[in-house]
Amino acid sequence: MRRRTFVFSGAAFVGMSSFLAGGAFAQSTQTYPNRPVKVVVPFPAGGGTDALTRFVVKGMEQRLGQPFIVENRAGAGTTLGATAVARSDPDGHTLMVGTASTFAAAPGLYKRLAYDPNKDFSPVMLFATVPFVLVVNPSLGVNSVKELVALAKSKPGELTYASAGVGAVHHIFCELFMMMTGIEMKHVPYRGGGQAQNDVVAGHVPIYFADAGPAAPLIRSGKLIALGVTTATRASHMPEVPTLHEAGVTGYEANTWQMMVGPPRMPESIVTQLNNALGDVMRTPEAQKYFTGLGMQPMTGTPAQAAEHIRKESERWTGIIKGIGVSID
Repeated sequence: MRRRTFVFSGAAFVGMSSFLAGGAFAQSTQTYPNRPVKVVVPFPAGGGTDALTRFVVKGMEQRLGQPFIVENRAGAGTTLGATAVARSDPDGHTLMVGTASTFAAAPGLYKRLAYDPNKDFSPVMLFATVPFVLVVNPSLGVNSVKELVALAKSKPGELTYASAGVGAVHHIFCELFMMMTGIEMKHVPYRGGGQAQNDVVAGHVPIYFADAGPAAPLIRSGKLIALGVTTATRASHMPEVPTLHEAGVTGYEANTWQMMVGPPRMPESIVTQLNNALGDVMRTPEAQKYFTGLGMQPMTGTPAQAAEHIRKESERWTGIIKGIGVSID
């Protein structure tokens, strides 16, 4: 089995918006929050998780009556920021919006991880899932997964694919694709999804697992060809594109997601207030439009459901990553 050393990073999306606040939670904010709330984003400023976080916390601060200040704390494949939050005071004034990178992939990637995603956080809500799509530059001359696999098998190790960085979800998703189809392609990592996608459009690297939202306009314009989405069902904003499972990669399913958490042992009353406020934000027409416009599935749910999602996803991706042969010292 091939072994690789990866550094995991998150997928990037763009865009932000604002919307009117509700007053449903004014009566419950007399004791919390009593000062500004810091929300850690374990990615650089300007990326997708950063934009989404700024969108939702704008509504939360309007509902809870205190400023919510976003702090970008990138590094070590999101684990730097996550470790800091896990060690923070559980008073509800330090939160984090993390992704599958933080909670599901890191346990399988890192031999020594400073936190346990199932024990060292207080989940607030899973509020969005994010499909990806396998795309190719038209110059590659393939129009289906079957044609791509055939071409790759005829040129083992010669085709190249881009990612947002070594160990990024784009990278892991393609490694899973190669494992399930029995092909070998060469990895070309970039320092971010924007750079990777630009080079795929330009034809410098022909293959990419792209964020489905930002990729959609490029697909519609013919600059990229979509071969299949990574989720179990077709993406609502590109229903004409089959799933990879439908396209012949039986059982393929992968996505990333956005979740708000706090430090461990955060009081249940605070978790409930935060869950109520975030849920109220996510149910607004503005939020629904914003998230679906990015090709994402907006969600609401309970803290218990968020905790169970972490448990299931970390277990699943740990097994997948070990099967691929991934480790980080």
